[in-house]
Amino acid sequence: MIRGSRPLLIVIALFVVAPIGAAVIISVLLLFGVTPHLVFLPGFAVRAKLAALGVHTPNGVWVLITLVVWWAIIVIVWLTVRRVWRRHA
Repeated sequence: MIRGSRPLLIVIALFVVAPIGAAVIISVLLLFGVTPHLVFLPGFAVRAKLAALGVHTPNGVWVLITLVVWWAIIVIVWLTVRRVWRRHA
């Protein structure tokens, strides 16, 4: 493998594959009957905090926040798995 391709693959995994994976996870959860309030709980929490501060946000903001939270979960799990695999290798 070419030496410079590894950072490129990491960037592709973080900024292409992980967001698509987060959107797929949200879609699958909704498809299998998980209530939307539970799926979008991080977004609802942020929306409630902003509403308490007097800021009105459109629905797209809390949907985007939920997507970012799921993306962060995927990235954290991915980095943890890589670290464990490197220790055992």
